[in-house]
Amino acid sequence: MTAFLWGVLPYVTFALLVAGLIWRHRYDRFGWTTRSSQIYESKLLNIASPAFHYGILFVLVGHLVGLFVPESWTAALGVSEHTYHLFSLYGGTAAGVLTVAGIVLLIYRRRTNAPVFRATTANDKVMYVVLLAAIVLGMVAKLAHTSGDGYDYRRSLAPWARSLFTLQPDIDRMASVPVLYEVHAVIGMVLIALVPYTRLVHMFSAPVQYLFRPYVVYRTRDPRQLGPRPDKPGWETSRR
Repeated sequence: MTAFLWGVLPYVTFALLVAGLIWRHRYDRFGWTTRSSQIYESKLLNIASPAFHYGILFVLVGHLVGLFVPESWTAALGVSEHTYHLFSLYGGTAAGVLTVAGIVLLIYRRRTNAPVFRATTANDKVMYVVLLAAIVLGMVAKLAHTSGDGYDYRRSLAPWARSLFTLQPDIDRMASVPVLYEVHAVIGMVLIALVPYTRLVHMFSAPVQYLFRPYVVYRTRDPRQLGPRPDKPGWETSRR
């Protein structure tokens, strides 16, 4: 079971993620969406959605830093282990609380608004349960080991996670990991495997190019700007 959980399951998870993304893009491209229900109710959505998205973004960044940034790198930046663990504890807990609050509000909105509830699929319900379980268990695991600097996952979970990229998973690192962290890791892998098959797939369609696109000019303030100067690519003047 140890070999399966920490040496096989991560690669099964990655295979399901990649295969799901390819399948979804090829056969369900028009379903690659969050299936927005804003038309039915927007007041509560305008609170719950930002809370969830900002919270989950901070949670994701925290996991990426904690698992894939070695201890030596943060030490080189002058960040002591005590400072790192305090930031991880309080920052991670705050991000988790914000995410959970957003999810709870979204679930409440779906349950109390009839049109939104009718648009909720069994797939959505499974996604909410797994997502909420992953976040809550991560917070419980963190808060259950707060004595001293807390549990140092950067000497067990983090090296194991990085070893997966070398195709030589260091499963011995997981021997001393607390049960709560192990359960959190397993549910996290289940969540990753489910992403392509749920509305969470839209995270791979984040419109990053929107930040770099040229702004749209509807009317120039100075008619002289419409002179013979050559237009830059993407900034051509509309002369309709």
